[in-house]
Amino acid sequence: MSESDDMPQGIAKAGDAGALEALVGRAARAGKGPPPVERWDPPFCGDLDMEIRADGTWFYLGTPIGRLPLVQLFSSVLRKDADGRTYLVTPVEKVGIRVEDAPFVAVEMAVAGAGAEQVLTFRTNVGDVVEAGPEHPLRFVDEPETGGLKPYVHVRGRLEALVARPVLYELAEIGEEVEIDGRAMFAVRSHGALFPVMPVERLRALSA
Repeated sequence: MSESDDMPQGIAKAGDAGALEALVGRAARAGKGPPPVERWDPPFCGDLDMEIRADGTWFYLGTPIGRLPLVQLFSSVLRKDADGRTYLVTPVEKVGIRVEDAPFVAVEMAVAGAGAEQVLTFRTNVGDVVEAGPEHPLRFVDEPETGGLKPYVHVRGRLEALVARPVLYELAEIGEEVEIDGRAMFAVRSHGALFPVMPVERLRALSA
């Protein structure tokens, strides 16, 4: 074991070539099986010059991380805390990273069943697979600059995946008009849960 493995406080020094290697080693050990990151309470060791862009690409020191297994490893120890910030968390340290939008992107969707039995399953860019429903809700956020919507699906903890545009079009195809609290809404359903997308009158105005 190197000295850097024993000194997590050094992990956050931007530009330190050994810092990322040390974090990789600890993340690999923590990441065997589903890591219980929500239960860990390690000390905050500073910020790492790492960013997840809106398209799901991970950057370290301004350079894309091209190795998917490494990205998957880091994603397994990712946690968003109540302060709104996102961290890489191991049993011995917590380091802050930047996230431009959501940490994951839902790049594929499968539809099984129909009506009340319908289940929507999403796969993220890092390999997470989640079934939308009460435990993994969908939400739709207005995008004022485009007049459109940004859909998200809950993955784990406080982490979400932004639903990719092609998948959004697939969602639109299986949506239905329903009444929610006395208002006509366009919505999608999965695992018995109904997720409102937008009022029907707005949808019709956009389609006109």
